[in-house]
Amino acid sequence: MKKLHSIKFFAVILSCALILAGCGSTASAPATSKSTDGAKKNPDFKVALVTDVGGLNDKSFNYLANKGVDQAVKDFGITKSVVESKQMTDYETNLSRFAEEKYNLIVSVGYLMHDAVEKVSQTYPDTKFMIIDDSITDRPNVASVLFKTEQCGYLVGMMAGLMEKAQGIPNMTGHNTIGVVGGMEIPPVTDYIAGYIQGAKSVNPDIKIKLNYTGKFDDPALGKQTALSQIAAGADIVFHVAGGTGTGVIDAAKEKKVYAIGVDADQNYVAPETVMTSATKTMDVATYDVIKAALNNEFKSGNLMFDLNNNGVAFTAPIKAIPQDIVDKVNGAAQQIKEGKITVSTQVPKL
Repeated sequence: MKKLHSIKFFAVILSCALILAGCGSTASAPATSKSTDGAKKNPDFKVALVTDVGGLNDKSFNYLANKGVDQAVKDFGITKSVVESKQMTDYETNLSRFAEEKYNLIVSVGYLMHDAVEKVSQTYPDTKFMIIDDSITDRPNVASVLFKTEQCGYLVGMMAGLMEKAQGIPNMTGHNTIGVVGGMEIPPVTDYIAGYIQGAKSVNPDIKIKLNYTGKFDDPALGKQTALSQIAAGADIVFHVAGGTGTGVIDAAKEKKVYAIGVDADQNYVAPETVMTSATKTMDVATYDVIKAALNNEFKSGNLMFDLNNNGVAFTAPIKAIPQDIVDKVNGAAQQIKEGKITVSTQVPKL
């Protein structure tokens, strides 16, 4: 079920090499915006963003992709349109609509859009497509952006495992139990989770880990219910990899006065005393760079991989409740991953 293969880095497309995102929504007419302060105006260069079902307010991957497009609008004066997909059957329709309208680049957010992008990109070979979190290598008009999120998952899992062993940290219940709530059981989710479990077990072999998949990226109520169940079973740190569903996980942790770990973007602002760190990937920068490359006739198809070595994945600065010696150990592990001394698998260990 794993599509991420061993992939060579592209030569840095521009000043920094980073790419990709995508997902969709239906609406009678897409929202359109133009730059008011770009260094050079390019209103005839049109970029469309098709979100996943999680929508722009997921505080996660759709949000980040849109952030990258917005920055390109500001800097380059391009024209932007966005459609938020309400269901997976919208993907092909949304992509086709923009291709038919001769958009220069269509950004597709997410692994679940693979089939739709493959089909539509073949039907419209003169339109460029970008897909995030999936690999499509047999189309000259498709760029694929991939992230080694098992690496940042490992680091936040290690942090959680060390916290369970430490003494005197507020809100820790002493059950040596952590949780993780996934959305769908697909590689962009399971890669994070595989790393999280390996990282926790590397420093705390006896730790108990509660794992549940909700099957949804747009159901905060279900996320909260799932997290509350894990917390009731003793988890005092809960990591979510569930898009918009994960906002409910954070809400549950805040309500029960335990800790949450955010995903994709820095989610500390959602609950500053609760979200102790976030495992992140720079989808905004990647999206921006692909747009810039396409605008400059430097678009390249195929796979582009981001990891710790090119700052494509990371973990955010932990809150003050996390002891510095724990942070130092996690930073040390990050360096070892960069040097190849620690290798993180994308296979989820058995629990």
